[in-house]
Amino acid sequence: MPKKEHGKSHSMRPMSKRPPSWCKYQPEEVEALVIKLAKEGHPASIIGTILRDQYAIPLVKPFTGKKITQILKEVELAPSMPEDLGNLLKKAARLTAHLEKNRKDLHNKRDLQMIEAKIYKLSKYYKRKGVLSLKWKYRAKTATIV
Repeated sequence: MPKKEHGKSHSMRPMSKRPPSWCKYQPEEVEALVIKLAKEGHPASIIGTILRDQYAIPLVKPFTGKKITQILKEVELAPSMPEDLGNLLKKAARLTAHLEKNRKDLHNKRDLQMIEAKIYKLSKYYKRKGVLSLKWKYRAKTATIV
């Protein structure tokens, strides 16, 4: 039987909530970087990765006191739909198109069902939190946003 343990080769969040002493960026500079990357068309998750890898900024919140999405909302660059829900909708649309061509692909049919369950669960959460309007509805047949 394979073990259920996993290795520790993944990246971990910084332990401290304060900005590191070796990082010399000012809050205004970090916000400007976030806005610049958002105007280039990067979503919030990719902005965080770019800041971590290219600019050596481990987390934005200790520097600015705000999350990346909060900064984007202030300058009205935030997307209307949360990023995770949008990615699931794109994935469902791709799978729906695939299943129209390949009707006997039962594995991907099951995958589509699992993705749609995630969409329903996330949309229910975002409606409860007020991020999505209460009239928003996902239609499984067409995989479009209403």
